[in-house]
Amino acid sequence: MNARIINSPQNGVMDMLQRRVSPQVRKWVEAHPVSAMGLVQTSVPDLFYFADVAEKAADVFTVELNGTCPQTTTTLAVLGETSAVRAAMEAIEAGQPTVF
Repeated sequence: MNARIINSPQNGVMDMLQRRVSPQVRKWVEAHPVSAMGLVQTSVPDLFYFADVAEKAADVFTVELNGTCPQTTTTLAVLGETSAVRAAMEAIEAGQPTVF
């Protein structure tokens, strides 16, 4: 897992995000403040797990970014207010799944 948090994403970063999401997600982004963006590069199964962990931990919006290798690696974006994104990302890092 590779994870990053971007505080106060600039217009260029938001434009990149808009190009990698569906029209429905674009509408959400336009209607809600995004003061921070968490990014997690991970496997496909972990994508779903981490999205669930993030949404249970904080009031964030999660979305898979298009344009990555969907067979093995994908990227999860965690969007919202800074404190919520930080809490969600901390929960993701604390909740890394183990192999059963």
